[in-house]
Amino acid sequence: MTVSDGKPRVGGETTASSTLSLDDGDIHVCQDGPRDAPALLLIHGSASSARSWDLLVPLLTGAHHVIRIDLLGHGLSGKPAGPSYAVPDQARRAGAALDLLGVERAIVAGHSSGGAVATALAEQRPGLVSALALVNAGPGMHAFIPSESAVIAPSQWPPTDEQLRRFAETAFSRPGYQVPQDLLGEVRMMTYHALTATMQGIRDYLEQRALPDRLAVLGTPLLVIFGADDRRWRSSSAADYRVVPGADVELLPGLGHSPILEDPERTARSLLAFTALHATRAD
Repeated sequence: MTVSDGKPRVGGETTASSTLSLDDGDIHVCQDGPRDAPALLLIHGSASSARSWDLLVPLLTGAHHVIRIDLLGHGLSGKPAGPSYAVPDQARRAGAALDLLGVERAIVAGHSSGGAVATALAEQRPGLVSALALVNAGPGMHAFIPSESAVIAPSQWPPTDEQLRRFAETAFSRPGYQVPQDLLGEVRMMTYHALTATMQGIRDYLEQRALPDRLAVLGTPLLVIFGADDRRWRSSSAADYRVVPGADVELLPGLGHSPILEDPERTARSLLAFTALHATRAD
């Protein structure tokens, strides 16, 4: 493990930033809140990074040791051409990161395709994942809403701001939403290979088996938060998760695919009510 500490700021609080060297690439990690508080791992979606959770983190640190990772190919993590970007491999790396941090038990929350990675981590490491929270994580490809504006050709890489805004516009509930400039930069930092391999990995994982079917057999406590005006995944598909015994499914009116950005306060209230029931404090 290689650790290089930095001090970026989130909501006025100091964030501990480090890099963990895994066998197949470096993983960037951010940590906030008391280290002896119950651990909460936040996993971002495709073409995003740990920074997508910035607005939510200050609302969670009063109750949690909040850990965010940049998945391989994203943010400040490595972007190698060789390793697999398949969902199970991204989940394995997330688990390895928690191991290196000394975290033995954590609630795991995933936004969008990060929900698939969170699900795969629960499949691989049931002793590590105490509960799951999925935020606008499409249950299967049948629920996906295609968009021509999301297509960027290899010859157009790296994309312009305008191309990135078209690419990202369906991540929010209303057309014309001003996507934060720093998040556009996060996409541009990716390689075209990492972007397309990640998206193909998500598609493959969902086509092999839908998330609700995977979760129904695990027995892991589940919260599903879904913006009712999602323009990427049909919000009616949130009901698919009710096949999971005891699942709590919440639709948030007026919000789209990214409640963590559109209304972090409302998202945090739902998440904290859930984590209060399932949090495990570090020894």
